[in-house]
Amino acid sequence: MARDARLRRRLHALIIILLASSLAPAQTLTLSGSVTDPEGAAIAGAEVTLSSGAYSFSTSTDSAGRFQFTSVTVANGKLRIRAAGFSDAHRVWNANDISPIKLTLLPAPNSERVTVTATRIASRTEDVAANAVALSAHDLAATPALLIDDKLRQVPGFTLFRRSSSRTSNPTSQGVSLNGLGASGASRALVLEDGVPINDPFGGWIYWSRIPPAELADVEVIRGGISSLYGSNAMAGVIQFLSRQPETPAMSLELSYGSEVTPDLSFWSGARAGKWDGAVSADLFHSDGYVLVPVEQRGTVDSSANAEHAGMNATVGRSMEKARVFARGSYFTEGRHNGTLIQVNDTQSGEGILGAELHALAIGTFSLRAFGMAQSYNQSFSSVTADRNCQSLTNLQHVPSQQVGGSALWSRSLRSRQTLVAGVDVAQVIGSSNERLFLSTGTCPGVMPNGTNVSGGRQRTFGVYGEDIIRVSPSWIITPGLRVDRWRNFDAESLRTPVAGPPVSTPSDDRSENAISPRLSVLHQINDKFAVTGAAYRAFRSPTLNELYRSFRLGNVLTEANSALRAERLTGAEAGVNAYAFERRFQLHSTFFWNDVVNPVANVTLSSTTSPVIRQRQNLGRTRSRGLDVDSSFSVSSTTSLSGGYQLVDAIVLSEALNGLRIPEVPRHQFTLRAQYWNPARIMLSAQARYSGAQFDDDLNQLKLEHYFVLDLYAGRALNKHLEAFVAIENALNQRFDVSLTPSTVPGSSPVRTLGPPFLARVGMRLKLGGL
Repeated sequence: MARDARLRRRLHALIIILLASSLAPAQTLTLSGSVTDPEGAAIAGAEVTLSSGAYSFSTSTDSAGRFQFTSVTVANGKLRIRAAGFSDAHRVWNANDISPIKLTLLPAPNSERVTVTATRIASRTEDVAANAVALSAHDLAATPALLIDDKLRQVPGFTLFRRSSSRTSNPTSQGVSLNGLGASGASRALVLEDGVPINDPFGGWIYWSRIPPAELADVEVIRGGISSLYGSNAMAGVIQFLSRQPETPAMSLELSYGSEVTPDLSFWSGARAGKWDGAVSADLFHSDGYVLVPVEQRGTVDSSANAEHAGMNATVGRSMEKARVFARGSYFTEGRHNGTLIQVNDTQSGEGILGAELHALAIGTFSLRAFGMAQSYNQSFSSVTADRNCQSLTNLQHVPSQQVGGSALWSRSLRSRQTLVAGVDVAQVIGSSNERLFLSTGTCPGVMPNGTNVSGGRQRTFGVYGEDIIRVSPSWIITPGLRVDRWRNFDAESLRTPVAGPPVSTPSDDRSENAISPRLSVLHQINDKFAVTGAAYRAFRSPTLNELYRSFRLGNVLTEANSALRAERLTGAEAGVNAYAFERRFQLHSTFFWNDVVNPVANVTLSSTTSPVIRQRQNLGRTRSRGLDVDSSFSVSSTTSLSGGYQLVDAIVLSEALNGLRIPEVPRHQFTLRAQYWNPARIMLSAQARYSGAQFDDDLNQLKLEHYFVLDLYAGRALNKHLEAFVAIENALNQRFDVSLTPSTVPGSSPVRTLGPPFLARVGMRLKLGGL
């Protein structure tokens, strides 16, 4: 009995202890932290979920990227973080972790991003049957290159007219092309900033320095003909720069100083107050440059190719219930010495844009743009003796041009399976080349006036297009599109005024052409790991006023204009496979492409034995470019990633005179590889390798540019949550490769080589305030 009494007392005591513990307040914890991108900028609106067994709770980050869970009753669990435009992140948590927790999100791979360029409306990249590449602001910042065009070289297939960078090259050689079509000075790809074309209105080349890097949110690259939406210039694809949109007061400033006495400043600031928003950006650059010609070929005329530019943009907008209207103004100026004291050029331009976005109307959504630009371009040309110890002035050119244009875009979703897109574009360009000509007196550098020549005209374009995005089923998307364009060249005239005698006027006939550009694309999502795409299309490019009416000289080569040029017309097709693995942390996108171009414009050699060598812009019979694009990325962890790309292209001429020769300026092989470790609190590291195969610098395939390999490096560290310091190195191995070859004035002599940039290093700081 006594034993049973003792057991009952112990049982009662245990029951009392259990009741007391159950009635006592549970121990709770507070978990807080912050979510940033790899540059340390706060990510607002990110969804943070804490889960442990049956316990699960979610919250969102505030404008400063902070989050907090209160009254947490579990001692461990898992955190999942999601934000638009970023890959999901996961982290194991326990009560011993130091709070606040710092979490970093990497930009989403291409398939998880949204593109507005491929269809002219916002669409998930994985829902678009286009050969697309997107670069985020982080991708651009992590690239060691300083200038925009050099940053874009991480996209295989991106090529300028020549290999040189905008750091030192003449703007007329900065035309861009994609997918092995080649460039002849004018771009075969359209370049946009927030929907407005920035191709030079007269010549079609690109002033890459017009765009301050600090203002960019994304860059989208569509490789392949897409004239069905964008008309002329989009024959090889489209590159679009998308600027930041202010939500809260914010500022970004980057300062750097580097080799060749190269200071650089890039600035952006924006804010929103009530219904008003505004932003300003600026970019300042100077470089003393380097001597372009190798030591063994230099003479006394050779000097450093230096450059400087300044640009400023200002935008003001006002939001209404279902609309936003805005105005934007920009000014840009640059000056260059092109390798000798006489060969210089400068540009000044101003642009104004008015726009409106009308949302959620009963009949759909509208996007409206009106723009105008005035530009002045000046350049001097010279003739250099064979020993490069003397030069004579040959030509002073002044090229004024103006452009006005507008666009209207309408879209409307019909239930969840169909979206209609339609629009219209109009533009008019006026431009002329005003030349003061000089003739040698027979003794270098003596010259005498040789009269003047004024050539120019007007070009008016009009295009209307439509597109139907049809989601046949959850796994099938079909997108037919069609565009009709008409352009007219008129009021063209060449006026030659000799030193003695009356002026001679040679008018050109007014000419007009039409183009019909259809496109049909198909995407099939086989499962969550594989998708296949296909597209067939027609595209075109009309010749620019520069190609029609302006001649130019580069060293010992004189390239003449041709007012009889006709439009280039392309027929193309693509077939692609997209593959995903490891919860989409690994992605592989491959696209086979085939492009056939009729009447491509090329610089054709008329005489190679004269001094100067004479070339003329002419329509060749036909060219063909076929090849393969491969892009891949692997997010190893929240701080480590690998990415790369490769392009193989067989680009040949199919015409009687040049049949079977390679298209100039198109390498057969290109690849890029980037490895990145990005932890701002510790260190930020990025290494980028780039290889380009051999290519020819002339139509006869006699001037061969050999292959090259370049390695760029970047290292940085956050000093606090707003400021970081970095070191960037371009061409770390100091590989001196040729970017162009110019025939010598002495028959049988080696061509004059122009070198790419040497080893370049810079140090800098980035300051970010507000919501960046």
